[in-house]
Amino acid sequence: MPPASLADLTAVFLRIGLLSFGGPAAQISLMHREVVEKRGWLSEQDYLSALSFCMLLPGPEAMQLATWIGWRKHGTLGGLIAGGLFVLPGAVVVLLLSMIYVTWGEIPLVAGLFAGLQAAVLAVVIEALLRVAKRALKTPQQRVIATLAFTALAVFALPFPLVILSAALWGFLRSPIAHRAENTAKPWRQSLRAATIWGTVWLGPLALMLGFAPPLLAEIALFFSKLSLLTFGGAYAVLAWMAQEVVQQKQWLSLPQMIDGLGLAETTPGPLILVTQFVGFVAAAKSGLLMGLAGAATALWMTFAPCFLWIFAGGPWIAHLRQAPRLAAGLQAITAAVVGVIASLSLWFAGHVLFTASLPIWLGPLRLNLPDPSSLRPLPIALLIVAAYLLLRRHWPLGWVLALCALTSAALAAIVTLPPSL
Repeated sequence: MPPASLADLTAVFLRIGLLSFGGPAAQISLMHREVVEKRGWLSEQDYLSALSFCMLLPGPEAMQLATWIGWRKHGTLGGLIAGGLFVLPGAVVVLLLSMIYVTWGEIPLVAGLFAGLQAAVLAVVIEALLRVAKRALKTPQQRVIATLAFTALAVFALPFPLVILSAALWGFLRSPIAHRAENTAKPWRQSLRAATIWGTVWLGPLALMLGFAPPLLAEIALFFSKLSLLTFGGAYAVLAWMAQEVVQQKQWLSLPQMIDGLGLAETTPGPLILVTQFVGFVAAAKSGLLMGLAGAATALWMTFAPCFLWIFAGGPWIAHLRQAPRLAAGLQAITAAVVGVIASLSLWFAGHVLFTASLPIWLGPLRLNLPDPSSLRPLPIALLIVAAYLLLRRHWPLGWVLALCALTSAALAAIVTLPPSL
C-alpha cells in the first residue's frame, strides 16, 4: 500500500473539501475515488469497514470517515487535518452566504451556480453508487440486505438506526462461530486517553459558555451539543426534528428561513449538517454581526467537535471487530445495508435536483414520494447528461466538469434575471 505523506494528505483532503458537493452519497464516493482508486492508500475492505463503523456513530458519517482516513495514515494530526479540511471550505462558504442572505436575501446568480453544481454531482453519485455496489455486493445475501435496506428507507420510511442495527443483528446471528478471535491486545488505554482529551475539548467550552456566555449563545451551545448526540445516520435523520425545534419551539428562525438554510447547505461543499452553522448565525445575528459570528462558531464547534471524539476513541477498534468472526459478519451485513442507504440518499437527491415538487402517496404503511412530472427541470437534466458523458465516457477531471456545469447554469440564471431594458 503506497505511503501518504502529510503534505499529500493535506492536499487531497483540501481538494475533497472544496469538491464535496451533493451530500453524503457524493462525498463518500469522492473519497473512495481519491483515496482507494486513484492512490491506493486504503484497501476496499478497509474503506468499507470504516464506512460501516461510521454509519453506526452519531454525526456526519462522511466527515467521520475522512477523519478516520487521516487518523489511519498519520495519527491524531492526520485525523484533524483530514476532518478539518473536509468541513472548513464548506463552513467558510456557508458563513459567507449566511451573511449575504441576512443582508441582501437570495441572489439568483448564486442559486444558479449551485443548481449547476447539483446536476454535475448527481452524475458522480450515480457512477459511484454502481461502482461501490459492484464491489460490496458479492453474494446473494448481501444483495438481499442492500435491497431490503433501500426499501425500508425509501418506501417504508423506517428510522435509519433501526435499518443499520437490524442488518448488523442479522449478520451476527447468521454467522457460525468458525474460530476464536485472535488474542491481540485491546486498545483500551488508547481509547480511554482519547475519550478523556476529546471529551474535554468538546464539553469544556460548553461548560464555560453555560457559565459565562450571553444566554442566547449558551442556549445555542447546549442545543447543538444535544443535537450532536442524536444525529445517527447523518443529518437526514435529525433535520425534521431540528427544524421543528428552532422554528416552533425556540423561534430562532421563521419556516421560510429554515427552508432557505437547508437549500443553502444542500448546495454547498461539506456535510449537510452545516445547516446548523446557518441556524446559529441567523439566530444570533439579530443582535448584530459579531453576535451572529459567535453564534455560527458555537454551532459549528458543538456539532463537529464530538466527531473527533468518536473517531479517535473508537477508530482503533475497527480492526478488532473484523478479527471476531461474528462481529465481522455483522459489519459485513452493515456494509451491504450501506449500499441500500446510499441508493436511497441518491434517489432523494435526484428527486430534489431534477424536480421542484413531489407527490407523497401513502398506501397503508407504504410511503411513495414520487416526483411531480409537471415540475420537471429541463436544465438540470441536460446538465446531468452532459456531466455523465464527460465523466464516464470522456474521463474529464471532476473539477472541470463541476466548473462547466456551474458556470453554464449561473450564466443562464443571470440572463433570465436581466432587466427587460437590457
